[in-house]
Amino acid sequence: MTAAGPTTTSLVVSGATHDFDGRRVLDHVDLDVPPGRIVGLLGPNGAGKTTLMRIIFGVLDANAGVVSWRGAPATAADRRRWGYMPQERGLYREMRTLDHIVWLARLYGIDRAEARVRATDLLDRLGLADRQRDPIRELSGGMAQRVQLAAAMVHGPDLLVLDEPFAGLDPGAIEFLTDVIHDHVAAGGTLVFSSHQLDLVENLCESIVMLHDGQVVLSGEVRDLKRTSTTRYLRVDGAVEEAWIESAPARISSTDATGTRLALDPRADAGAVLDTIRQHAAVDDFGVEAPTLSELFLAATRSST
Repeated sequence: MTAAGPTTTSLVVSGATHDFDGRRVLDHVDLDVPPGRIVGLLGPNGAGKTTLMRIIFGVLDANAGVVSWRGAPATAADRRRWGYMPQERGLYREMRTLDHIVWLARLYGIDRAEARVRATDLLDRLGLADRQRDPIRELSGGMAQRVQLAAAMVHGPDLLVLDEPFAGLDPGAIEFLTDVIHDHVAAGGTLVFSSHQLDLVENLCESIVMLHDGQVVLSGEVRDLKRTSTTRYLRVDGAVEEAWIESAPARISSTDATGTRLALDPRADAGAVLDTIRQHAAVDDFGVEAPTLSELFLAATRSST
């Protein structure tokens, strides 16, 4: 949805370290965001994600580390070519939607006529063509989130950074925003987003940096992290009792309305475990699965303590 920058564009954060009141909230964090890739900065609330994003944009000065853009330390001029959607909504509630985006475009030095064209086009693409004259306060949370996204994109940024973009959104709004992210990177744009909702963004991330207590506990291509994990899971479509698998090389990981998920020991035979369960209950649907991002995170945090 935005014009892509040159294929050499890339954001690199090296050794970002930051303290608040003597407490270390970021500890030598590295982040590499190439163009045309969806990179997720993941971790629970309080992991340091927002602090890192504020350092990237120069809102906070890191105690150590370097933010680079296109192979050189990022400058104020570089950052003016970036777009940022913060977790906290920063819109003026009494302003009309179109006027708000035009005003922000003007702050980037875009002339009034061009600003209006860009704002109108963006709001149309974001499904807000019929809400252009409405004050921000009259929009739903999902609509206001789209306006905030338009604010981050109106100047055609080379880099788009989204902080917890899915927080508080309904499934329809999440699907819409996901499409926007795909459009941006498909055009060669550089994008990074943060989220604490690991399972929600599981199928969106291509590569991840996972933070816990300000440190990187896991990073890399999602498919590689899943492939190299020594843990596999057996999913069956019914309830499983612990007594059934006392002698099996597996344990119950989770149970919900769709069935049971069992963590297999590294050398377990999934078929043999399935046969053990079938001695006690009928199984119509089953599958062997790689760990989810949440499960990878839990394993990584356990190994780091």
